[in-house]
Amino acid sequence: MFEDEELLIADEVFYRGAQFTGADVSGSSAELAEFERCQFTDVDLSKVSLDRAVLADCVFDRCNLANLKATGSTLRRVTFGPARMTGLHWAGGGLRETSFTECRLDLATFRFSAFAHVTFDRCNLAGADFTGADLRGARFTACDLTGAQFAQAKMEGAVLERCLLDGVGSVASLRGAILDGPDLVALAHTLAAALGIVVRKPKDPESSRT
Repeated sequence: MFEDEELLIADEVFYRGAQFTGADVSGSSAELAEFERCQFTDVDLSKVSLDRAVLADCVFDRCNLANLKATGSTLRRVTFGPARMTGLHWAGGGLRETSFTECRLDLATFRFSAFAHVTFDRCNLAGADFTGADLRGARFTACDLTGAQFAQAKMEGAVLERCLLDGVGSVASLRGAILDGPDLVALAHTLAAALGIVVRKPKDPESSRT
């Protein structure tokens, strides 16, 4: 059972089995904060700064995490969705058995983070940065990855299905990823550009007769 509590973001704060509804803690900061089996509903966590935080078995529903910055932090069995997470910064952290559903994650940063059994379902990840991330345990389904960056990412076994991949950066880093056939066709122009291949448009049969 969840118990209603007042949310406070502070150093070494620890919550277990708490429910937070409608709280506004935007702009707060904390080191070594821990949340276990907590539920967040309509909570404003925008521009919050977390250092070495741990969130386990938590649920976020209709929350605002835009521009939240977490460094060296961990997510375990956490559910997000739907949520506003534009500009989320989750760098050098770990994500395990975590799901993002219908989340707005455009311009989010997951640089050098490790993913294990993580799913992104119908998320907007346009311009997201996965530089140096270990994505071998990630699945992307029906996501917008337009302009996302994957430089030096580990992608072996990562699944991308029915995703928008226009303008993906460091496309060579997708080596080992599993893609649907239609997704590969859509990626063809980006691959060609990365290899310096010029793709000519087919000539109009009518014009060739003149």
